[in-house]
Amino acid sequence: MKRLGTLRIACYPALAILSIVFGAGLLEAEEVPSHTVIMALGDSITAGAPAFRSPAEFPPDGHGNPQSQYGYWIEKKHPEWKLINRGISGQTSAQILARLNQELETFKPEKVILMAGVNDIFQGYPAEVTIQNLQSLYDELSRRGIPVMTLTILPYRGLTPEKFARLQKINQWIKSDAAQKELGFCDTFAVMHAPGNPKELLGTPDGLHPDAASYQIMGVAITAALEQWPPLSAPAKKTS
Repeated sequence: MKRLGTLRIACYPALAILSIVFGAGLLEAEEVPSHTVIMALGDSITAGAPAFRSPAEFPPDGHGNPQSQYGYWIEKKHPEWKLINRGISGQTSAQILARLNQELETFKPEKVILMAGVNDIFQGYPAEVTIQNLQSLYDELSRRGIPVMTLTILPYRGLTPEKFARLQKINQWIKSDAAQKELGFCDTFAVMHAPGNPKELLGTPDGLHPDAASYQIMGVAITAALEQWPPLSAPAKKTS
């Protein structure tokens, strides 16, 4: 595997800016037993669209280019972490909330990475609705004793000024709420927007989703945040 250079990122649990180096010779995920189960929960960005359909969409193992998932790159660096991709394209925060309990009961993750809200913006829902749904997601995970790593929403081509304002409002809430409650946090918006143009993605085949190279950048960023996240160094207590 090629060596990746040092990457400075805007991801942190509770406000730390991190820098990491991915070394050469990383082991494949299957070579080391997985001990920590982490669920990636979200929409098409979590699924890996457009080049990959997640196992939630195309059971049992998904379909397409597996490198078009941020979770692929997390497992590449940490084969002791088992990433479960439960992204479903097109889902709103309300739809993700509606399936949360079933997902948790089925897969019993120890940690959750959550990104939700871009389809709310696309479909015209007020920012307050998205924030309320995100809060409900966080509350249920907290009730169960499952730590959550929160991700900011990515931009997409065609954002109107009004929709971009809603995206910014939601992302600011995600950031401030994570700091206040000491949740895990990665500012994926800051990592993934095009240089000098916050309304466009860094690299995209369709204007709506990252390309595989950009998913790798996203995976590296989230990995750095996870590596500095206290819940990964201590088992979480779960309640039913």
